[in-house]
Amino acid sequence: MVTIIVLAALVIAFFIFASLYTDYAWYAQLGFQQVLTTRWIAGALMFLAGFLGMAIPVFVSIALAFRFRPVYAKLNSQLDRYQQVIEPLRRAVMIGIPVVLGIFAGLSTAGRWSMVLEYFNRTPFGKKDPQFGLDIGFYVFELPFWRSIVAYSSAVVLIAGLAALAACYLYGALRFGGREVRISKAARVQLAVTAALYVALQAVSLWLDQYAALTKSNSLITGAQYTEVNAVIPGREIMAGIAAIVAILFIVTAVIGRWRISIVGTGLLLVAAIVIGGIYPWVVQRLQVKPSERTFESAYIERNIKATRDAYGVSDVKEQNYDATTEASSGALAQDAQTTANIRLIDPKIVSDTFSQLQQYRQYYQFPDELDVDRYDVKGETEDTVIAVRDIDLEGLSAAANTQYNRAFVYTHGYGVTAAYGNQRASDGKPVFLESGIPSNGALGDFQQRVYFGETSPPYSIVGAPEGTKDVELDYPSGSDDDNGGNATTTYAGDGGPSLGNFFDRLVYAAKFQSEQILLSDAVNEDSQILYDRDPITRVQKVAPYLTVDSDAYPAVVDHRLQWVVDGYTTSDAYPYSQSQSLSDSIAGAESSAYRTDQVNYIRNSVKATVDAYTGKVTLYAWDTEDPVLKTWQKIFPTSTKSVSSMSAELLDHVRYPTDLFKVQRSILGTYHVTNANSFYSGDDAWNTPQEPTSTATSDSDADSADTSANANTNALGAQTTTTSQVNLQDPYYLTMKVPGQGTAYSLYTTYIPQQSAGANNRNVLTGYLAVNSDAGGAGKGEKGSGYGKLTLLTMPKTDNIPGPGQVQSLFNGDSTVSQELNILKRGNSTVKQGNLLTLPVGGGFLYVQPVYVQSTSSGSYPLLQKVLVAFGDKIAFEDTLDEALNSLFGGDSGAAAGDSGASGSDGGSSDSGSDSDTGSSDSGSDSGSTGASTGSGTVDNDALQQALSDAKDALQDRQEAYADNDLVAAAEADQRLQDAIEAATAAENGS
Repeated sequence: MVTIIVLAALVIAFFIFASLYTDYAWYAQLGFQQVLTTRWIAGALMFLAGFLGMAIPVFVSIALAFRFRPVYAKLNSQLDRYQQVIEPLRRAVMIGIPVVLGIFAGLSTAGRWSMVLEYFNRTPFGKKDPQFGLDIGFYVFELPFWRSIVAYSSAVVLIAGLAALAACYLYGALRFGGREVRISKAARVQLAVTAALYVALQAVSLWLDQYAALTKSNSLITGAQYTEVNAVIPGREIMAGIAAIVAILFIVTAVIGRWRISIVGTGLLLVAAIVIGGIYPWVVQRLQVKPSERTFESAYIERNIKATRDAYGVSDVKEQNYDATTEASSGALAQDAQTTANIRLIDPKIVSDTFSQLQQYRQYYQFPDELDVDRYDVKGETEDTVIAVRDIDLEGLSAAANTQYNRAFVYTHGYGVTAAYGNQRASDGKPVFLESGIPSNGALGDFQQRVYFGETSPPYSIVGAPEGTKDVELDYPSGSDDDNGGNATTTYAGDGGPSLGNFFDRLVYAAKFQSEQILLSDAVNEDSQILYDRDPITRVQKVAPYLTVDSDAYPAVVDHRLQWVVDGYTTSDAYPYSQSQSLSDSIAGAESSAYRTDQVNYIRNSVKATVDAYTGKVTLYAWDTEDPVLKTWQKIFPTSTKSVSSMSAELLDHVRYPTDLFKVQRSILGTYHVTNANSFYSGDDAWNTPQEPTSTATSDSDADSADTSANANTNALGAQTTTTSQVNLQDPYYLTMKVPGQGTAYSLYTTYIPQQSAGANNRNVLTGYLAVNSDAGGAGKGEKGSGYGKLTLLTMPKTDNIPGPGQVQSLFNGDSTVSQELNILKRGNSTVKQGNLLTLPVGGGFLYVQPVYVQSTSSGSYPLLQKVLVAFGDKIAFEDTLDEALNSLFGGDSGAAAGDSGASGSDGGSSDSGSDSDTGSSDSGSDSGSTGASTGSGTVDNDALQQALSDAKDALQDRQEAYADNDLVAAAEADQRLQDAIEAATAAENGS
């Protein structure tokens, strides 16, 4: 039995060691071992402090009670029996109880290492709170530390006192006889001193609580209001003084032996807590404040407004009135030609299937469900681009290929990116690709295309081999006829993971991943590396545990490398008077709950991070150098971040304002754009983000009708909460546009409508338009763009009725002509998907643009952009192209050309990638012509494809006419011709 226990302990110890060893190897390989060792050392010291802080006082308390027990005390028979049972185990109990309690206390305190490090490395904010005049840093760094110390000490003293009380009773120092209580002198001194310590700690706690009132969430605002300032805070000061006096009375009891005075003092403290801490504040609130609440709370609302705008980084928002017109006059867009030319028609939430069908090539690749939006310089012009990484998908392997060997050694990485112009479309509705094929080729130039670190990379892959060894990793389908079945192969040549070069390393990783193949496979060699924790967000979160990481990592081709860009936030829930809200709820658009564990009232986008898709290298850039929280963590981890000055100009060109931060700020500004306390209190000008208008407009409602969002959020150091909520708010969108009063810039925007209760007669009119400059580049290496991060809020006159997104969507769906056209498109074997409804402040008013996609219900089909809806005021247009729709809307001439102006007359679109994109190129010299064909560029490069596209266009037109004539037989025949043409086009594109 002993042998079994020893062996089990050794196995457990080995697995613990393997976990620690592999963690260190992972961090060391990235160069962030200081982060891990600092956490380990700080956690170990905190555990030791917590253990000793609990175990020693409890042991001393029990030991003193035993040491000074009455030797000849007369005990009753029951206590005699207890002593007979316990006495043989006394030494074990005296040591065991403190040790067990110490372990639990140590585990509890070990998790607070970050708070302690923040306290000892704290950085002043340089701003003072309006109530006590203390630096904000006191509330963020110091107050949580001291309150934790007091709470922990109170728990230790209380447990030690209870242990002493039990020991005194057990050994006769404390005896009960009828109404008489007898206590020995030694027990009296020990228990009275313990009580004095406990009450003294409560006095300190009450004193600190007055400061905590400034971050307490109330029904009206976060922070101390009139009652707190004039009743609660003074009451806590008084009660702290009373508690200090009571603590002194317990010391007097220890000296003179009279319990009456300390008991009376304790009773008075309880009465004071009820009267001063409860009844008096209630009377003030109920009888004085409530009848004239707006008057009494005005000054404190002003404090809340100022602090909230500062804490969320919106105090410098530029507000301007925008008297928008609703008249669509001819030539109205002439002054907004650049914005008009960049209007994005390709919806990144819809075209994932299109990218997959045209650019995926093999079942073991995949594109994300929602693509990313970026901008690239193409022939000297900045183009808004929809881009996606072709990542690996092991679930797409066939049953025969889905072996452990293939998953670990063969299918190790994705390959390349696909990018399309955001503002263009081919005549058949396909995107116009500026980067396509496999290997990809086009306007993005040469770059390392292998994606070993992606959002869907396998849990682990084993790569690397000595030079001259046969390649085993599948690189990409090349189409060549060779021993590899038409696939190019490769061997990883980077430094992306810990080494498996010796038996011990293989053993510990076999234990970590519970895979004997790591230990036994002959594919593992002295040059092998193991790649794991490959998701970009995971990697950033691990090397920067003090950050809350943005939910979306986006790819960018930078300096001939494919990099993932990740935004990191420093947050706090202790900024005085700033409005507290759930971070996950703010991002998801759900109503914030006070019971969430991820409450914040301060946020900064303090770090921009990159993750190399080939090497996995993580680089952290200190973006907000004025953030005191980041400065504090830079003291703790001095080598972990780099300066913005080391960012290349090309990287800065792809840095953007993060969506999650913008969602939090728009949530705050919905209420806190109001800076007048009286108006804020009345709520007469509060706004909401409108609901996603297409959620009720889309007919094929599965994923598009509403979004069920599961949000996993990690706080400043590892505590994770997950909330799932049905959310429906319209997303903010990236567009290159000119905001009134600003220059043309890559921007992120959102709209506002009046805040109103559900079920009311809701008014979906536009009240505000918030945009932020997202251009971080353009100033050169290491220099942020001068306009980056500037928020502009357009406010509509309260007397205007500018249609909001919901009204415009209803206008589209209710128009008889549009409705008839949409119904025609929906009939038969097709569905209609209405894309993102964009809102642009152009032409002196607001232009709404919505692409309309059509998708066949047959297997292998994908959405094609067929129509465009536009609206200005209460006037709408519905045409094949945006350019035609704008001209129709604005009296025959909009005054500006859209990006798809040539689509209706083209033969399939064009691409700036040139003819080379039709054949692709391979760094291994393989012929990739069959896989990098014209599906990437959208160009018509053979007669069969051109004929198929022409047949599809004719069939679609014939089908629409047949449905309009109610000729179902002709419609069915045209529908069949359409399906045949699509299949023929697909076959022609694939070179078959």
